[in-house]
Formats: sequence, structure tokens, C-alpha cells
Amino acid sequence: MEKDIYKTSRFMYILEAAFEYFISLMVAGAYLARLTTEIGMSDAMTGIVSSLGSLASCFQIMAIFLFANRNVKKPLSVLYPLARMGFIFLYVIPFLDVPSWVKTTVFMTVLFVGRLITNAINSPKINWFMSLVDDNKRGSFTANKEIVSLLGGMVFSFVMGKGVDLLEAAGNTKGAFILCGITIFVLTILHTATLLVAKEKPISPKEIIPIRKLLPELARDTTVLKVILVSVLWTVATYITTPFESTYRIKELGFSMTFISVASMVYSFVRVLFSKPLGRYADKNTFTKMLNFCFGAALIAFAVNAFTVPGNGAPMYIVYNIFYGIGMAGINSGSINLIYEHVSKEKRVCALALKNAIVGLVGFGTTLLASRLVDWIQANGNRFFGIPVYAQQVTAAITVVIIAVILIYLNTVIKKLPAQKKD
Repeated sequence: MEKDIYKTSRFMYILEAAFEYFISLMVAGAYLARLTTEIGMSDAMTGIVSSLGSLASCFQIMAIFLFANRNVKKPLSVLYPLARMGFIFLYVIPFLDVPSWVKTTVFMTVLFVGRLITNAINSPKINWFMSLVDDNKRGSFTANKEIVSLLGGMVFSFVMGKGVDLLEAAGNTKGAFILCGITIFVLTILHTATLLVAKEKPISPKEIIPIRKLLPELARDTTVLKVILVSVLWTVATYITTPFESTYRIKELGFSMTFISVASMVYSFVRVLFSKPLGRYADKNTFTKMLNFCFGAALIAFAVNAFTVPGNGAPMYIVYNIFYGIGMAGINSGSINLIYEHVSKEKRVCALALKNAIVGLVGFGTTLLASRLVDWIQANGNRFFGIPVYAQQVTAAITVVIIAVILIYLNTVIKKLPAQKKD
């Protein structure tokens, strides 16, 4: 039998994804909210900052021009650590002896540039590693990859959350920021090592399409556009709500970092339980069928969010994490694998880049509009057309409606698309 020379590289992908996930946790959610609160940003501004990653995603279109039809290991091994250095600097900003508006400007600039670089190289990285995976095992492999990230993330989140809480309880907020910065530095070294060890498949001349020909083909390919619309709708649904949830949990609901970490562990544990069965189901059936189940669970999760208030916050947040964990066990991998399921091999890098560029712009625009709604509701004493309600409850209700539209679209359009022949 021919030796599998990419076995170690696939294992490196699993580790790479885990380390990248740990780093992403340190510059999002409650950690990002802690930083923005420290430098004096409002809830609406924090929501906008949270969506900078989405705006930066529109630069994934650069991947078409920079990385199409070429090997990517060397440039990615340099650009990833460069972006991570910016994330480390975010935890230095609270120490700067400058006015709050200067801190805010520097913070937003550094975060945006770091995420811009990360997003510009994300699609080529995914295609690099996914090309090493058997087409008949993509669902199972991506499930295994997520399970490792999530199990590791459970331990990582709890330990970091506990460490931050202990330092802040002792009045050492800056010490907590130093801990976070050092952690990102160590994770950056480990992440870079996985890129250096992994191998890359040589590009076949048959898979090369000139850029001047590829872009018009993508624009005319209705299958690509129809698949991308699933991600666009999901982005609208989540970016109306999630950028504003962290401040809601810390302020109105009054959750500690330790409780948030425990709830995140529940989310991760549920996601681990469902990832493998859902991956196998998608391999045997289709990713479209799997996504029906996952989006249904996500709809329930956000419906729970719509009824979450300080009086029932803790139990409702746990319930939300359970159903959201079930949904996210397949949504992220499913949106990527829809492209691998319906788009020809030579177009996949560019299709991924185009998808992420579009959803990035849509996500940022969605959050900008939603931030005006959040500001308006809060300025009116947490009332929506005279009804006493928190802004985050209203945004969650809107999300529920959009997810219902996604489910209809999957079952009327996507399920009719022809599938690519597997290798």
C-alpha cells in the first residue's frame, strides 16, 4: 500500500486549529469586552469593535490575487505570527498613559489590522489543509478537528477565566491583562510550529485557472452564489445579536468570568458530543441535510436568548449554550463543506475567499445597523415601542426570524443543487 505521507500534516492541522481557536478566544467575547470596558467604550461601540473581524473578512478577496494557483506554506508561516503580535499589543493598550479616545483609536486600528491579515490568509490555509483530507471523510475529519479544539478550549477557557477572576478579585486588573498577553505569545509560537511542520500538496497544472478567467467564471457560477447565500444569511442572523451579547452578560446579567467559562464548557461539551455523529451523518447523506438539524437547534438557542433577563439569566444562559452548541457542531464546518460538496476543485480557494469577503462586509454592515437599534432602545430606558425589554432580547428575536428563512432556503434551493463527484 502507498504510504500516507500527509498523515502527520493532517494531525498538524488539528493542532493548528486548536491553537488558533485558543487565540481567538483571547480577542473575542468576554475578554474583548473586558478590554473595551477598561478603555471606556460603550456597549454599542464594543459591538462595532467585535464586528471588525467581519469587516476584515472582506479582505479575503485578496487571497484570489495573492494565493490563487500557488503554494502558500511559506507566506502563511510569516503572516500568521505577524498578526498575532498585534493581538498581544491589545493587552498593552490599557497600560498606555494617553487619553481614552487615543486608546480607542489605537485599539481599533491594531485589532482591525491583525484580523485583516488573518482573514486575508484564512481561505488559502483552509484549502491547503483540506486538500490533504479524503473527500469521503471530510465530515468525520472536521468533526475530529473541532472535538480537539473544543475539549482543549474547555480546559483553556476555565483555567484562563479562573486566573483572570483571581487577579481581578485581588485588584490586579493589569496583571490579568499581562497574563492574557503572555498566553497569546506562547500560543503563537505553538501555532507557527504546526505550519512549519505540515507538508503541502504540489499544485497540479490541471487545477490552475488564470485569474482573468477565474473571476468572471465565479461571477457567472450560480451554484457558487447560491451556496454563498447560506453563509450571508447566517452572518446577518448572528451579527445582529452576538456582538452585543458579551457586554449584556457582564453588565445587565452580572455574570463572572468563571461562570461564563463554565457555561462555555457546557457549550463545548455539547458540541463535542454532536460533532462526530453529525460529521458521519453528513458523509453518508449530505451537508445540506445535516445543516437542517443544526440551524434548527440554533433557532431554539436564540429563541431562548430572546427571553433571557437578569431574573432568569443563569439557567437560561446554560440552556442557550446547550442548543447553540448543538447547532455549531455542524454549522461552521457545514458552510465550508457546502463549497467542497458543490464547487469544482479548481474554484474552491477563490469560492471560499469570495464567500468570506462577502459575509465579512455584510457582517460589519449588519452590526453597524444593529448598533443603532441597541443605542435607541437603551436611550429609551430599555423600551421598544413602549414595551420594557432589553436591546439584546430584541436582536435575538430578529435572529430567530432570519434563521427560519435559512431553513426554508436550504429546503427549497440548496437541496436541489448538483453535487461534485468525489475523488
